[in-house]
Amino acid sequence: MITCYLSYIIDPDKLAEFEHYARLWTSLVEKFGGTHHGYFVPSEAPVSAEFSFPDIGGPGPNNLAVALFSFPGVTEYEQFRQNAADDAECQAATNYQKKTNCFLKYERSFMRRVA
Repeated sequence: MITCYLSYIIDPDKLAEFEHYARLWTSLVEKFGGTHHGYFVPSEAPVSAEFSFPDIGGPGPNNLAVALFSFPGVTEYEQFRQNAADDAECQAATNYQKKTNCFLKYERSFMRRVA
């Protein structure tokens, strides 16, 4: 199994637009056989939050969002990418981001689970 980890720099003033974008892609990944583990956006933190490692831990940024989705392997992920490139719904989701600019940057990493 291969898991794609997406890290986004979002515009906090366009959180609703980013959430709409996230919902679009969640269903599209699943449409092409992937398992979407969700998008995660900034939330209010507890006032009493303490860090396990006070000398090296600290609060994170308020403009970071992440997404995780998996495919059985690299071949299936590559097939998803090929199918998505030609799919009208995927193109519409991409155009929605371009129109709203709901995220400013993203990075993609591939992970495997430590069992």
